[in-house]
Amino acid sequence: MLSVATWNIHKGFSQFNRRMVVHELRERLRSLDADIVFLQEVQGRHERHAARHADWPQAPQHEFLAEGVWGSHAYGRNMVYDHGHHGNAILARYPILSVHNQDVTRLRFEKRGLLHCALAAPGLALPLHCVCAHLSLFGRSRRHQYEALANFIGANVPEDAPLIVAGDFNDWRGRACHLLAPRLGLVEVFAAAGGRASRSYPAALPLFRLDRIYVRGLAVAACAVHHGPPWSALSDHAALSARLVVP
Repeated sequence: MLSVATWNIHKGFSQFNRRMVVHELRERLRSLDADIVFLQEVQGRHERHAARHADWPQAPQHEFLAEGVWGSHAYGRNMVYDHGHHGNAILARYPILSVHNQDVTRLRFEKRGLLHCALAAPGLALPLHCVCAHLSLFGRSRRHQYEALANFIGANVPEDAPLIVAGDFNDWRGRACHLLAPRLGLVEVFAAAGGRASRSYPAALPLFRLDRIYVRGLAVAACAVHHGPPWSALSDHAALSARLVVP
C-alpha cells in the first residue's frame, strides 16, 4: 500500500494572508501520514517574512515541513523575486533517484513549473515517477501546459513505469481529465472510486474542482478530501489524499 497527498499550502499563510500558519500546517500535514506529498506554493525563501515574523522557519519551507518525517525532498523554484522565491515540492519517505524542474510558463507574470522526481519505492520493479504540477489560472495558458505535461511525460517516463501526477491544476472545467486519460493512460483517483474529481476550493466550503491526483500503473484503494476546520484555517485549498495499491 502506498499513501499520497497533495496540497497547495498558500506559502504558509491562511486565506487572505491573515496570519502565518506554517507551524500548524506542518502538524496537520503530518496527520495525513502520507508516504509521498505533493506541495504547491512552497516558499523557498522570503526575506521580508523572515524579518517580520520571529518564528519564521530558518530553513526553506519544504525542508522545514519534511524534517524528521520525509527523509527525501525536492524543490522546484518557479517564481523568483528580489526578496525570495516559491515553487513546488515533493516530500518522500523513499529515496529520490533523480529530480528535474520543467518550466511551463506561458505568461511572464505567472511562472509555472512541473517538478519531476523518480523514486525507489518498495514493491516496484521500476522507479516510481512523480510529477507535481501547478498550472495557470487562465484557460489558454492551461491548454498549452496540458500539452507540455503530456509531451514531457511521453519523453521522460517509460510507458510501463508507475506514475503519479498531482497538484493544483486550476482546472475549473475538468478539461485535464479528457486529455490526460486517453493520451497518457492516467486515471483521476476520485473518478476511479466511482465519482468525479473532488471539489477542493475554497477549503472552507469547496465548490471548484481545482486539485487532482492522477495515477497510472497503480490501483486506487481509497481517497479523501480534507476541508473545513481545521484545514480551512491553514490554506485556501483543501488537501487531497489517496491510498494506492501496488500491483
